[in-house]
Amino acid sequence: MKHAKNHSRIRAALPWLTLLWFPFSLLWQELVVKLACFGRLWDRGLLYTSLFTFALGFFLSLLCSLFPPRRRWAAAMAVSGLFTLWYMVQTVYYAIFKTFLVLYSLSGTGQAMQFWRDILSGIRSAAFPLLALLVPVVLLGVFGRRAARLFPARKKAAALTGSLTAAFHVIALAAVGLSTRGVITPRYLYFDSFVPNLSVSNFGVMATLRLDARQLFLPQARAVVQPEETPGSSAPATTSPESTAPSGTEENVPPEQPPVYGDNVMDIDFAALAAGADDPALSAMHRYFGSRAPTRKNAYTGMFQGKNLILITAEGFSRWAVDKELTPTLYRLADSGFVFENFYNPLWWVSTLDGEYVACTSLIPTPGVWSLYRSGDNNMFFCLGNQFRRQGYSTRAYHNHTWNYYSRDVSHPNMGYDYKGLGHGLEVTPTWPESDLEMMEVTVPEFVGDAPFHTYYMTVSGHMNYTFTGNSMAAKHKDEVAHLDMGENARAYLACQMELDRALESLIGQLDKAGQLENTVIALSADHYPYGLEQSALNELNGGREVDMRFDVYRSAFLLWSGDMEEPVVVDKPCSSLDILPTLSNLFGLEYDSRLLMGRDILSDSRALVVLSDHSFITDLGRYDAQADVFTPNEGVSVPDGYAADQARQVNDMFAYSKQVLEQDYYGVLFGGR
Repeated sequence: MKHAKNHSRIRAALPWLTLLWFPFSLLWQELVVKLACFGRLWDRGLLYTSLFTFALGFFLSLLCSLFPPRRRWAAAMAVSGLFTLWYMVQTVYYAIFKTFLVLYSLSGTGQAMQFWRDILSGIRSAAFPLLALLVPVVLLGVFGRRAARLFPARKKAAALTGSLTAAFHVIALAAVGLSTRGVITPRYLYFDSFVPNLSVSNFGVMATLRLDARQLFLPQARAVVQPEETPGSSAPATTSPESTAPSGTEENVPPEQPPVYGDNVMDIDFAALAAGADDPALSAMHRYFGSRAPTRKNAYTGMFQGKNLILITAEGFSRWAVDKELTPTLYRLADSGFVFENFYNPLWWVSTLDGEYVACTSLIPTPGVWSLYRSGDNNMFFCLGNQFRRQGYSTRAYHNHTWNYYSRDVSHPNMGYDYKGLGHGLEVTPTWPESDLEMMEVTVPEFVGDAPFHTYYMTVSGHMNYTFTGNSMAAKHKDEVAHLDMGENARAYLACQMELDRALESLIGQLDKAGQLENTVIALSADHYPYGLEQSALNELNGGREVDMRFDVYRSAFLLWSGDMEEPVVVDKPCSSLDILPTLSNLFGLEYDSRLLMGRDILSDSRALVVLSDHSFITDLGRYDAQADVFTPNEGVSVPDGYAADQARQVNDMFAYSKQVLEQDYYGVLFGGR
């Protein structure tokens, strides 16, 4: 009798238990993604992810309960299949790019299918998580038809699931809103910013999708307050040789006074602009930029004035590609010009395009959009193409892959360049990837006799996938790396970079033949580190030492070399690709306002600051890991109280106001239309 009663209670409870399917199946999939992408489950984000996931899960149960009994299973299968697909797409995307896909990038899906080999590689590397993500939809397909018939009455189910949806969402919002502990708080991440990796880590994939849609379709300016002045620092870049600084004095000769340098600023009255602005957002921007400490001119100001400049963003380049034997030209440029020993190439959200944006604009990309394309209608006053064109230079840009990929046909002319790419003025052999060497052979004759010139290149030979079967540049140099004690992927990567090296060899040879070598500066940095390699291959390239995937994986090389430099200048100050534009602007003696750029002239006395896409940062005092919310001081360094929080506020403002510069066309406001 007792057994019969228990059985009856279970049968009565079953209809209500079916309402738990979506909350728990979605939570399973969230945890699979979290573990696969971040390698951990137990952190502060687990609570927020669970709350938001349960709110969404009960909402989906509510939707399915509204269908007639015969259609509930089909509806549940459709919803579960759609959500499972999005989880799988994000898992594969992260496996390839180490970031998450945003809605805006779906518009480029057709172009992205050119890289189907990379997609297959990502699927293979994420095979186990993908199988785990399929478990709920498989179970629903096998057992769900019978369970769907057990749903409670439609009105009762709707009332319960609707109430639970609201309750969990309100609790989640309250929990996030009250989370004010830490250097970067969950409250800031949810309400005041959009950082895809941190958002997924803290709130889950589906909550991030909602935040992504909010910022894409309902863009709002981040609330800003009157910023406090951030004073400059007298801490200099450490350089050698010492002769670059004022020298000592002879006996009985009065010591020479050190030169006094002015600031790299323009005549802009930000206070008057702020007072006269009708738009509160513009007024806040004027106050912010007016409060920023400018960088000072220095002994290197104008060092390259009047020279030609060739600026190269090299696909997948890294410090591991610089080798005396394999890549002698890269080694020559890296060893005999400016030597930046602590240079970083952060990985941003739209990989190559955002890498270009940072190097060319000294602004932080806006997550969720293609920032360089979005800038195509703005006044990009400080881009080097526009700066040099105002100086009377001829300015050209080249890309040896599809000319309108990522809409470069819009962005690059707007940066001040006469632009050519494959399929539009640049005749190179359409292989995958295309040859950097061939691009140099074809293009250098177009400008080498047109001095003074500034030329910008976006290369492609170093692009993944790093195998000898799916990469024509790797196959081309396969025999030259056959002797290396490395796996195929590491060897194929180096083989790709050898094509870049040969391209630079050709470039230097043509400059020399034309009598322009000593009058030309070559600057080269990567778009991002070679994320197409597994960590085991990165470790091989790193001499067998394990690569720190939080910070040191972004440590790279910035080649800055002139044909007439007699001795190298070594700089050990932490710096990044964000600093390239102001550094070159100062070296070429261009008029620019350092307050309006997010990077800093590396050779100035400004304090070091390297910013990563997830708001982590590196300074001369230590490192802040935004994923763990921990600041680690450098060994033997004393850090003032509140230092990390103060730096984090500055970094957050850099992100927020970079976004505003893009959305408000701020340079157009200051300097007029294009």
